Amino acid sequence: MYSLRTHGLCLKDMTLQLPTSAGSNHHTRRNGRWVSPKAAVIPNFHLPMRSLEVKNRTSSDTIKSLRLITAIKTPYLPDGRFDLEAYDALMHMQIVQGAEGVIVGGTTGEGHLMTWDEHIMLIGHTVNCFGGSIKVIGNTGSNSTREAIHASEQGFAVGMHAALHINPYYGKTSLDGLVSHFEAVLNMGPTIIYNVPSRTGQDIPPSVIQSVAQNANFAGIKECMGNDRVKDYTDNGIVVWSGNDDQCHDSRWDFGAVGVVSVTSNLVPGLMQKLMFGGKDPSLNSKLMPLIDWLFREPNPIGLNTALAQLGVVRPIFRLPYVPLPLARRIEFVDIVKELGRENFVGEKEVQVLEDDDFILVGRY
Repeated sequence: MYSLRTHGLCLKDMTLQLPTSAGSNHHTRRNGRWVSPKAAVIPNFHLPMRSLEVKNRTSSDTIKSLRLITAIKTPYLPDGRFDLEAYDALMHMQIVQGAEGVIVGGTTGEGHLMTWDEHIMLIGHTVNCFGGSIKVIGNTGSNSTREAIHASEQGFAVGMHAALHINPYYGKTSLDGLVSHFEAVLNMGPTIIYNVPSRTGQDIPPSVIQSVAQNANFAGIKECMGNDRVKDYTDNGIVVWSGNDDQCHDSRWDFGAVGVVSVTSNLVPGLMQKLMFGGKDPSLNSKLMPLIDWLFREPNPIGLNTALAQLGVVRPIFRLPYVPLPLARRIEFVDIVKELGRENFVGEKEVQVLEDDDFILVGRY
């Protein structure tokens, strides 16, 4: 019979070794009982990855001044990889027509469908190609504080000007947990906090924002809870961007918001720039409402993806679980473009009604 003794081991001679506390006695050790030491939270246990170099850094005050921030769309190739040629063209259109910042890999850019490698690569690519002309805000938020910290370190390392952070979703946490989460990520660099309960399942109340607003890296909040909440913040000196395109005109001119983080500006950046820069303009706001209503009848970015494909700006490719709008809605979009004027939309091709077979749905990429 094979014996453990041939390797110098004998099971009966092996002693169970368990950690013991300083105050434990011989009886406790002999019976294998273990008394846990007092738990402690050790802040900044790891050496910081952030650099002290400030040459190319952007201050939170600079971010606070941005009036039109586009939540930029991410286009795809037929195999599901990023179409950087189409992405660059769309970025160029945003810059030429007056956008001051972009959110890279946000909900609109489908960051939730990306690997972190894809995510950081796209942030770095955007900074490298366009960082001198527009502020690049990387969506590095996560429901995991560990992931949010790590992604933010990487995002700032590749040059993004600010981070966008959402509250932990699905699993949620307590209000004290929200404060701790945001305090952890705010240490990385300039940060916009994003409140959108319809997606996270949890509202970020003003008490949480007021707790973290004293941090020098806090730039402001993208708020989707309506103009009463916007006014509450602006009355208390907190910078707010409207997260609702249909409310952004009134948020800006009646309730004190600095501007908007916009989906619609992917399509009509010049008109959205005028809405945010040109003074109160209820007539223009009314003209944009049919387009905005159309965009958000289904969860974003389904409408935007369909619209950009019909304008010929991106290929008609969807990463699942997103699928294009049905034919009737695609016909409706063509009518909206004609009503607003094709010259106000991005791209140079004629708008067209795409058929079902024109779209490619990618499940594995």
